[in-house]
Amino acid sequence: MEQKKLLRTIETIASKNFKSIEEMLEEVLNQVVEIEETHVTGGRVWKLDPDKKAYKLLFQKGNVQKIDPQFELPLEENPVFKLVTSERTILSDETNKTLKEKGIFRYSASGIGSKIKIDGEKYYEYLLAVNSDKIDESLRYELNIIATVLTSKIREKRLSATRKKLISDIDKAKQLQRSILPEHKLTFHNYEIFGTTVPAEIIGGDFYDYLHIGYDEERLGIVVGDAASKGLSAAAEAMYISGAIRMAATFQLKISPMMFRMNELVNKIFSDDRFTTLFYGEISNDSRGLFLYANAGHNPPIFVDAKTEEIIYLKPTGPLLGPAPKAKYETDSLNFNVGDILVIYTDGIVEAANQNFEFYDEERLKKNILLNLNKSPEEIVYSILDDVLKFSTAGSKYQDDKTIVVIKRIN
Repeated sequence: MEQKKLLRTIETIASKNFKSIEEMLEEVLNQVVEIEETHVTGGRVWKLDPDKKAYKLLFQKGNVQKIDPQFELPLEENPVFKLVTSERTILSDETNKTLKEKGIFRYSASGIGSKIKIDGEKYYEYLLAVNSDKIDESLRYELNIIATVLTSKIREKRLSATRKKLISDIDKAKQLQRSILPEHKLTFHNYEIFGTTVPAEIIGGDFYDYLHIGYDEERLGIVVGDAASKGLSAAAEAMYISGAIRMAATFQLKISPMMFRMNELVNKIFSDDRFTTLFYGEISNDSRGLFLYANAGHNPPIFVDAKTEEIIYLKPTGPLLGPAPKAKYETDSLNFNVGDILVIYTDGIVEAANQNFEFYDEERLKKNILLNLNKSPEEIVYSILDDVLKFSTAGSKYQDDKTIVVIKRIN
């Protein structure tokens, strides 16, 4: 299932008004089993009992033989639980005799919630274990997304009663965030670039940057990122990642290794409910208009051939930053001809909603781009923003940070 679609689906389900965390987990498992694209045929949710040092079965769903509700998995008999703590999601062959008798021979398990320390080792408070007819790396990525969203929602529920907005700290954060954003407009060799970001709150998790690379600045890196959620925590993550990419650019790393290292940093530095989508591309003075890029789970930027008006979507070349340690990222490429443009944007553009909760969506964005193809990057950016704001200001309560960067080859 497409990463961003799965992310939005799970967030929608988990955002309902549940009476308890367990009720939320049960409903999400029900829906995951029902979604045909996940290939999940059944699953179970386990809860850690620190006193018994074991995982107790909470509930089980789907087309699987039922396990005794009193069944437990002792920590000392299952060292694989330590691996879940470090890897988040594992794919494994079942070794427990009782579970194998129930027809469970291969499974995938993901850690959810806080980590609890027992005898010097940390374990997730919940485990989501699923059975599937397609247990592979694609399923691992999907379960990482599900586990990350659920962990985030659990923490939101626990903090909602006590969370306060500290106005003075937010004001300082706002000033700091402004300092990491570059000037909107830039001309680089044969290209014009214009970018802007509009936070949904005082500060936000969107960011963009222009990175001059090399001693004679023969290359330019363009970064657009979207840290999960909104507000102060997302802004802090955005500032950290932006600074880390700036530092990486000074070492002139190739794109794939750089994305790999960024993912490892986000995975290690931030808590389990944090993730970021990131698009990174490089232009140069190359006469062929070569553009190299990598896409970490970000909305596919829209490339338009000026002569034919053909649309190319720059799809993800790797997963979101954060949930999946040791993930690999491929580098892809295309060529700019004179007049060609690339529009890089974040969720807040296509997911801007009106009072009927209809999304602005990619089709409206594509039409707007084609109508303004002959204009400057600055004019294209403001045309898109104006169209999005007109569409979404009629009473909608759902808004996200909005960022757009447009690159155009001018000669």
